Amino acid sequence: MTDLFVPPFPEPLRTKAGLVRRFVRGWNSWVHTLFARSYTMKMGRVALPRLTIHVVNDLAIVARVLDDPERRYPKHRVLNAMLGPLIGESVFAANGKDWADQRAMVNPAFAHTNLQRGFTRMLGAAEDVVAMMRAADAARPLDVDPLMTHVTADIIFRTIFSVTLSPQETQAIYKSFNRYQIEAQRGTMLAINGLPRLWYARAARRSAAEIHAVLTRIMRPRFEARQRGESPGQADIMEALMDARHPETGAAFGFEELVHQVSLIFLAGHETTASALAWSLYLLSEQPDLQEALHGEIARETGGGPLTFEAVRRLEGVRNLFRETLRLYPPVPFLPRSVLVPEAMRGRTVDPADLLVIAPWLIQRNEANWACPHAFDPGRFADPANAEAVKTAWLPFGQGARLCIGAGFAQQEAAIILATIIRAFRLVHPDAPRPELTSRLTVRPRRGVPLWLTAREV
Repeated sequence: MTDLFVPPFPEPLRTKAGLVRRFVRGWNSWVHTLFARSYTMKMGRVALPRLTIHVVNDLAIVARVLDDPERRYPKHRVLNAMLGPLIGESVFAANGKDWADQRAMVNPAFAHTNLQRGFTRMLGAAEDVVAMMRAADAARPLDVDPLMTHVTADIIFRTIFSVTLSPQETQAIYKSFNRYQIEAQRGTMLAINGLPRLWYARAARRSAAEIHAVLTRIMRPRFEARQRGESPGQADIMEALMDARHPETGAAFGFEELVHQVSLIFLAGHETTASALAWSLYLLSEQPDLQEALHGEIARETGGGPLTFEAVRRLEGVRNLFRETLRLYPPVPFLPRSVLVPEAMRGRTVDPADLLVIAPWLIQRNEANWACPHAFDPGRFADPANAEAVKTAWLPFGQGARLCIGAGFAQQEAAIILATIIRAFRLVHPDAPRPELTSRLTVRPRRGVPLWLTAREV
């Protein structure tokens, strides 16, 4: 077997870090606190001054916690503290009956993410970002990370609001969300280590308000028009959320609740996919043979014509590239949960105050689940021998009842964007250090992903 490419990831510590070293390394990135045995253990324990953390990699327990039909494993308060300023008590943060009621309210809105209905919007945004890439200065490498934020945010704007997103608005959101990630993570690090949050909580609220301001500029006029009995008649998520009613009380979302629901959809729909797309393009830049193979696949399935909905569904190689990127760089590397009552897990007692962590980052890089787990190998998703691992040990969208409602949407938009870029360019990583990752709320390239782009002949 030829040597597989192993893309960059933080080298694990040899031994478990002590309190001070864990704090220092985790100040910028939680993945950097992991040690070698983290990638093979079934369950680990970390004792912090204000919190005990149980990291669970046992697939049987993972399935039980994530499937959770009896709602015994709610989201942990740490998650609400980190995301509260941005998404409030929206459906992602809610638990129990509140979650079930909100999910019933928002589910109809996701009819507007119907893959065939949304195809044209996705393709239009992908073609627009390729035009931006063609217009960039060809004398220097182009950082594709903010461009992937732009195109995914643009698709979400077109889907939620039926409007396009300007590069200026994207840049404002990109900067505000990067600041929010830093501020929310550092405030949480201080809190769980028994220290005051200092100014970080206030700074996170300020960054969240900047993101809300971009959304509110569009939402406020439509909400007020609806209050006056007017309706623009736009078939989009915003309209569907304003139509939503509580299953028992019949109450509609208030404006602040709408802003939080839209912020969640916006965050989940653009930030996570943008991260994975940036990493996908980096991985492609290191694999010229794969680029040519995928270019050939696209040419075969389109017959040299435009991308169509049916053709994209047949781009198995492109889809496997994205699946493997999600395995290596899951945008949400840790899923925090808690227990309602004390519970024994692998001989340890997990208490309601404890943080129970399901870690896609570790499960998807565990050699018990995947061969050569740190290597880049999109072909593993075409191998029937990996069918069980795909079902139980590939968790970028979660699992069970709270499986991400936008999983299909994200995979289709990624396939369209990747196919459009692969048709247009050859990608080469410059003679420079490889991208470093940072793990806060999501896994992002620390200093972007600069690539050389060479236009293909049309």
